[in-house]
Amino acid sequence: MDRARKYSLLETKSRLEALCAYQERCSWELEQKMLKWEVDYEDRNRLLAHLIENNFLNEERFAEAYTSGKINIKRWGRIKIRIELKRKFISEYSIRKALDGIDLDVYINNLEKLATHKFEGLRSEKDSFKKRIKLLRYLSCKGYENDLINDRLNQLFGFSEED
Repeated sequence: MDRARKYSLLETKSRLEALCAYQERCSWELEQKMLKWEVDYEDRNRLLAHLIENNFLNEERFAEAYTSGKINIKRWGRIKIRIELKRKFISEYSIRKALDGIDLDVYINNLEKLATHKFEGLRSEKDSFKKRIKLLRYLSCKGYENDLINDRLNQLFGFSEED
């Protein structure tokens, strides 16, 4: 198989710039793209440096945009967002900064909407223990913290703090 490069260096640079201009990207995603395009190691590093220098690529900006999108569109919780950002090799500092920027009212509202919707969907489940476990698993998979989940489940199942 011919290991010739898919694109010239100039074409690769303009394609990467276009990708970054269209949507926030992280260096790991661009690295994967360049590997697919068979760009050699030195050129990959040179291109990433160019993108960072010219503000096409910014890890903090990516983490904030990613977090915002997952909160507002997918209604993910902090735990799932943190895991996915770590998978993309985002620094702990950028992850923490992005998660600190989450509007707590929106976050809690998302959790309440998800829990209520799922609770309504489980009407046919007669065993309240099974229903509670299914809700707990669902909200945990969405990435919400256990204390927030338990507070919401207690509200839905009619338990008060004194019980």
